[in-house]
Amino acid sequence: MSDQMPDSAPQFLTVGEGEAAREIAMLVRPAQAGNGAPALVWLSGYRSDMSGTKAVELDGLAAELGLACIRLDYSGHGLSGGSFGDGTISRWLEEALAVIRHVAPDRVILVGSSMGGWIALRLAQELARQGGVTLPKLAGMVLIAPAPDFTSELIEPNLKAKERKSLAERGYFEERSQYSPEPNIYTRALIEDGRKNRVLDGIIETGCPVHILQGMKDADVPHAHAMKLVEHLPADDVVLTFVRDGDHRLSRPGDIALLLSAVKGIIRSSTNRQMPT
Repeated sequence: MSDQMPDSAPQFLTVGEGEAAREIAMLVRPAQAGNGAPALVWLSGYRSDMSGTKAVELDGLAAELGLACIRLDYSGHGLSGGSFGDGTISRWLEEALAVIRHVAPDRVILVGSSMGGWIALRLAQELARQGGVTLPKLAGMVLIAPAPDFTSELIEPNLKAKERKSLAERGYFEERSQYSPEPNIYTRALIEDGRKNRVLDGIIETGCPVHILQGMKDADVPHAHAMKLVEHLPADDVVLTFVRDGDHRLSRPGDIALLLSAVKGIIRSSTNRQMPT
């Protein structure tokens, strides 16, 4: 979690109905008048929020270029309501989709970090499936240490006996976090729902350029996972950049410069693709 305060007042959107209703916090920077470039959408990682370093830097780039930028906190994260323990990929995907539908940009570039990369890939599928007048076109994606299918690919195969026992008896297990004094909590609901949201079980057709940034010293998502993802993106214009000494967060000044450069590259390619030949 970040101690950096958001630079503007958040708006709140109610997502879900009845007992499932939760207030989702979002920070929306409007585009400068006449700027037709795609809106940037920030998708945080597990237990991260929209006021983290990379999210704030992305918003700063949007301000500099006059672009719209949409950030949100998933339920149970940051400024949003709802319980973290109720969180699943489906639930957080629903929230991201609702925020995008509410803001209603014409085109978007999805920028997803870690679990946010998985949600970005699922969003690409949903935008294609549900597309039409109420949802934007996908102009590009930048994925930072993406963790698609992390529940079934990275957690389930490595569960220890005591963790399996905790899942069976308590419905969750805890794991020490490198980034917080509070442990990471993984619920049975998250793991079971993760199986329904798998993307690495076939071809992923995003229909747009994708730039992946991956640290080679990432202890959470091994760089082989990024290479596996590339194998499932054969139809797209995909760039994979390895950061030899990079960790999972990729938040150092040099890492941030790489991220912003990747986003600018996607913006340029989306502008070129819009121009008549």
